[in-house]
Amino acid sequence: MNKILVAYFSASGVTAALAKRLAHAIGADLFEIRPETPYTKEDLDWTDRKSRSTVEMRDKAFRPPVTGRVESMEQYSTVYVGFPIWWYVAPTIVNTFLEQYDLTGKTVVPFATSGSSGMGETVRELFPSCRGALLKEGRRFSGSETEAELRTWAKRF
Repeated sequence: MNKILVAYFSASGVTAALAKRLAHAIGADLFEIRPETPYTKEDLDWTDRKSRSTVEMRDKAFRPPVTGRVESMEQYSTVYVGFPIWWYVAPTIVNTFLEQYDLTGKTVVPFATSGSSGMGETVRELFPSCRGALLKEGRRFSGSETEAELRTWAKRF
């Protein structure tokens, strides 16, 4: 049980590219967290109070359904989970993903992409979704980091 997984949700492709570089840099398996109903450009308009993403983020209990599951999650000791920062936290679809699994004994390391927003309350809001896991502080990236930079960061965990 020493395998590593990089799971990610990406709305625009920035987080996907970073997650793929991270997985390659550390020799991890890769899994995309996909919403059952894909987000449209209109859904992601954070300036529209009625957009899907805004409505979801205002309701901290909402869990957007995901499609697909990680096969044999028990084989992973460390799970890096990546996402774009939405309203200074992880999108609630990340909670949906984490809550599907028994994470007891695993290390969960969040990583996020954002042009300027920090991690905010990410760890505090992900903590209840990581039952039994050791949840690390994680880090925000701009999305342009190299494999060498990602490998150096990941060695901390």
